[in-house]
Amino acid sequence: MLRFTFVGDSMTIGSAGELTWRYRMWQHLRAAYGDGAFEIAGPRETLYDKTANAAVSHDYADADPAFPRAHLAGWGEGWLHMAPVIEEAVALARTDVLLISLGLIDLGFYTNAEQTAQNVRRFVAGARAANSRVRMVLLPVIPNVRAETDAPFAAEVAHFNTLLAKAVADLDSGRSPLLLASVPESYDIHVDTYDGTHPNASGERKLADTFARAMRQAWGPPNARPGGLA
Repeated sequence: MLRFTFVGDSMTIGSAGELTWRYRMWQHLRAAYGDGAFEIAGPRETLYDKTANAAVSHDYADADPAFPRAHLAGWGEGWLHMAPVIEEAVALARTDVLLISLGLIDLGFYTNAEQTAQNVRRFVAGARAANSRVRMVLLPVIPNVRAETDAPFAAEVAHFNTLLAKAVADLDSGRSPLLLASVPESYDIHVDTYDGTHPNASGERKLADTFARAMRQAWGPPNARPGGLA
């Protein structure tokens, strides 16, 4: 039984009334593995409530009632916040695969590219301390609307994505593989988000698709070969 944990910021936790890309990814996993062959695990379940300014909502959109809400994502949280808590989260959830989308909030408010990359490495070490065989799929930062008018911020995003690729290459191992997903080629913040940052329905699908494609291309379909996910 494979156990997946979603890790992310506001793009991953989602807000009241949304489905989230977590839901779309769950649909991919059901198609790949079938019900009962995997689990979604994590210490949190709620969406962010913009009115309450807190993650207290259970108001998912018209999701399949079977959709497991578990995750490790937070509005306004990034690598800086997740690195100190990932060891405990992986241990408690008994996570096999981490699906991670982080970094935009770090670069926007907390740390520069170099500091953020160091937190990536701390995160990986923490996850492996809990499970030495954990697999991780990491999504580069997708530049949001701020990057269109803030050249220094756009440069930090580009620099961090280069450092993220280097960290993945440096830290990847046969025992605990790291995989860098690709930003979807067709992803357009003016079409696939509702505010220049947060994904709408089409954006949710594209984010889930890129995680699913990365795993399939790198590790093969379930039970396909040794080293595959199954």
